[in-house]
Amino acid sequence: MPKRLLIVVHAPSPNTLALREAAERGARHPDIEGVEVVVKAPLDAGPEDVRGCDGILLGTTENLGYMSGALKDFFDRSYYPVLEEKQGLPCALYIRAGHDGTGTRRAVESIVTGLRWRWVQEPLTLRGEWQAVFIAQVEELGLYLAAGLDNGLF
Repeated sequence: MPKRLLIVVHAPSPNTLALREAAERGARHPDIEGVEVVVKAPLDAGPEDVRGCDGILLGTTENLGYMSGALKDFFDRSYYPVLEEKQGLPCALYIRAGHDGTGTRRAVESIVTGLRWRWVQEPLTLRGEWQAVFIAQVEELGLYLAAGLDNGLF
């Protein structure tokens, strides 16, 4: 039975949409055969999606030094329904930060710590002015998470 990677990303602009597409492209790399990839906007994802996944990749913009309201809403609706049964869920995060992203990272890390999910890589913060390299970094993150699931590493 294939593993399922859930990608939950807030993508309100062409650049953040390109990042979400890069994450999906990495996760769907042709060498990865045993992972089903599900991509949802935070307002469309919920506890049932988390229950049905084996790993989760989160993506958010930095909004006033915090995560996007949409991602916060996803956590608000999902936290208690999945708290007990999804401890240890492999997770990763990328932040598109116009400034430094530390408040956003701290907020998501606090929630993930409460959920007892397991970081499989340090959160990726894409800081400052837009750079084309951001796309490759997020694609690599998607690939890393999917390959780890595919190979039973997490």
